[in-house]
Amino acid sequence: MFNGNALRDAMISAANHLSNQKKRVDDLNVFPVPDGDTGTNMSMTLGNAARELVNLQDESVSKIASVTAAALLRGARGNSGVITSLLFRGFANGLKDQTQMDAKGIANALTLGVEAAYKAVMKPTEGTILTVARVASEKAVAAQKAGKDALNVFEEALLGAREALAETPELLPVLKKAGVVDAGGQGFVIILEGMLSVLKDGIIIQSESAPAEKVVEDISRNAAGEFETDITFTYCTEFIVNRAADCEKEPADLRHYLESIGDCVVVVDDEEIIKVHVHTDHPGKALEEAISYGQMVHLKIENMRDQHERAKHDAENSSKKPAMNSERTEAITPVAITKPYGFVAVSAGDGLADLFTELGVDTIVSGGQTMNPSTDDILRAVESTPAETVFVLPNNKNIIMAAEQTVPLSTRKVVVIHTRSIPQGVSSMLVFDPDADADTNTIAMRDACERITTGQITFAARDSDFDGQTIQKGQLLAMVNGKITFTETDMDRCLTKLVRSMIKKDSQFLTVMYGSDISDNAAADIEEQLNKLYGDKLEITLINGGQPIYYYILSVE
Repeated sequence: MFNGNALRDAMISAANHLSNQKKRVDDLNVFPVPDGDTGTNMSMTLGNAARELVNLQDESVSKIASVTAAALLRGARGNSGVITSLLFRGFANGLKDQTQMDAKGIANALTLGVEAAYKAVMKPTEGTILTVARVASEKAVAAQKAGKDALNVFEEALLGAREALAETPELLPVLKKAGVVDAGGQGFVIILEGMLSVLKDGIIIQSESAPAEKVVEDISRNAAGEFETDITFTYCTEFIVNRAADCEKEPADLRHYLESIGDCVVVVDDEEIIKVHVHTDHPGKALEEAISYGQMVHLKIENMRDQHERAKHDAENSSKKPAMNSERTEAITPVAITKPYGFVAVSAGDGLADLFTELGVDTIVSGGQTMNPSTDDILRAVESTPAETVFVLPNNKNIIMAAEQTVPLSTRKVVVIHTRSIPQGVSSMLVFDPDADADTNTIAMRDACERITTGQITFAARDSDFDGQTIQKGQLLAMVNGKITFTETDMDRCLTKLVRSMIKKDSQFLTVMYGSDISDNAAADIEEQLNKLYGDKLEITLINGGQPIYYYILSVE
């Protein structure tokens, strides 16, 4: 039997263990497109709970589980983070009103957690974290019915989770082909391992990362007490190149090139690898140059401006947050309602933010493919929108679940339009009728999404054998409606080929949004080329979206 302190320490240990192992989990992802990786999203989600729990003392297991569930819900990032939060929301329901956690309580909590997660997922897929959690709960129930004590029940749950994880490739062919297990399932196993370290041995696994306070090294206050920073370039880009045996290029040449597109350049090399660090506005260019030296591994791209703004916001508001106690609530103050309808959109890039603002969006949440905002991020945006009904446009399939979690948390009515891309979000805004009711607009906005064909060009973040295609890291990936259609090495050829594949007989409009790695001159050349090819058939619009990761985002209607 375990008390609240043990459960608190177990959750902190799990958060630390997952943080230490997140790269391992990220590397299991088989989809080659740069994304908000599973391990990172789950780790950030769990880390939010650890920060809430660290100052709680001598509380019941019911209270610890409840605080954990609430923190996970608000900190949930990406689909994997949301599912993790749902598992622990059910877990908290199973321990409701319990002062201690016995064998029956553990089994019941795990079972209710699985039920909550399966209910929330529209089309549950076996071979994922859901399967791993379900088998863990079934093993726990069987152990409890066999008369095992609380520790044995938890050990059996972990054993079941590991067995189910090993079987995930048999349930999902894409995993078997890639030779990996499910990333989310692996993350869940790591969480249970971290918890067991405390429940069995009384040892909290320590985080190997630096304390959060040390991350914000580039923030200082001026004489007026205001925050300021000196960030010249947006993206901190790091990677390692495994040098090709036949490459005759010198690492010094790579350093010189990187210095021409950024600063803070560090290039360390030996006979086998080149380790690179650079701050730049054009991470894609850095990757394209580096791949000519060999194959890249351990790629990491972080938006330093976004990190700075988040740190600045946290520091500025730290004094406003209520002290931690048993009734702790988030410091979110809803603005007054002054109109019937409002809009929140998720996007990355100044041009896209300006576009949504011009279309009537009240609040922009910075985020996208590699920067999945949390439920709390979206909730804050909703609460700062002065409308009775707020329409939320996630504009990414991995953000929809996090957006949905704001519905029961908000003080106003929230309607999440399941926009999976920027063009779908734009199309939804264009059909909105301020004179129609919310239900009519919801139907119209959802229908508008179905009429849009979205094209995207990005780069392969990892080697992959995906959907019948052999993909090499650094290649250009062309996608239609989220599905990889082909790979290329030449940007202009890739774009014209993608446009050709998207155009139908009844197509009338083509919108081209170019990203931060594409110069205005290059975009103008592409526009001229497209007008020569399709100007007599389509109305072509060019927009400087400024988005990272995606060189081009296309919309055909």
